[in-house]
Amino acid sequence: MLQYIIRRLLQLIPVLLGMTFIVFLIIRAIPGDPALVILGQQATEDAVAALRESLGLDEPWYVQYFQYLGNLLTGDLGESIRTRTPVNEEIWPYLATTFELSIFAIVIAVIVGVNAGIISAWFQNSWFDYTAMVLALVGVSMPIFWLGLMMQYQFSLQWDWFPTTGRENVRDPVNAITNLYLIDTLIQGRFDQFVDVLKHLVMPGLALATIPMAIIARMTRSSMLEVMKSDYIRTARAKGEKMFWVVYKHSLKNAIIPVLTVIGLQTGLLLGGAILTETIFGLPGVGRYIYEGISSRDYPVIQSGILIVAFIFVMINLIVDILYSVIDPRIRYN
Repeated sequence: MLQYIIRRLLQLIPVLLGMTFIVFLIIRAIPGDPALVILGQQATEDAVAALRESLGLDEPWYVQYFQYLGNLLTGDLGESIRTRTPVNEEIWPYLATTFELSIFAIVIAVIVGVNAGIISAWFQNSWFDYTAMVLALVGVSMPIFWLGLMMQYQFSLQWDWFPTTGRENVRDPVNAITNLYLIDTLIQGRFDQFVDVLKHLVMPGLALATIPMAIIARMTRSSMLEVMKSDYIRTARAKGEKMFWVVYKHSLKNAIIPVLTVIGLQTGLLLGGAILTETIFGLPGVGRYIYEGISSRDYPVIQSGILIVAFIFVMINLIVDILYSVIDPRIRYN
């Protein structure tokens, strides 16, 4: 197992290098000059040229690329062209927002999706099965931006159950320690703030969880139906074991591998694809951070943001592969 993990980590190197090279070339194909964006359209040519030189943008692209790689090897993600702040210091609060939102959403998606799929397979062709699968189809097809706006209208404006936007009550801001507000409020014993932060997470979390919840439910049902037709399941039922334990102990353990794959992929997609949800609900996440970088042609922000998201995505897939052998002892990596 250790050799497999080391080999997979070494395989990340060419993947991440290739990703940085592709992103480097693509973002430089975006129309617009970062120096001109910073100085404005009325700037003189001399001022633009001087700023380009100070930012290193006058160097050939391959020189800029190898300088960027050299900085990466030392852990330096560069300096934002727009704010003149090191990306290392600037990006964590945005990442923390996306982490908190994505983890909250995937927890909801897994709990609801897995159990809905199990019950649908258990009571196949029942009213619950048909209802759950129709709702899953609707959930996959539902545009997040439309769902988010409808939730804001109904639950915030009409019923006043949850806050419309933001992460916290601006009149009583959270004292950020880790920038993960749920953890920060618990560390400080501010349970009133914890409840408030949780209320701010409910609507964006549900909106973001809708699609992965539907996909997980459909995959769980399909996998469970296949496993429940197996001989050992019929044997367990013939021995008189309670159906609940047959389903949740025997069937689920053997049906969970493809579901786990879907959960891993959806978690990675949530981290990189939460920009619509973050925009609708006014959350300063990494998707919005990268979008603002693109708008201002902030090359270090774009490169570093995408690199971090890609690294997290491949690490999640590695963790999922390791969990395969933990759940199913028959799976061994030589």
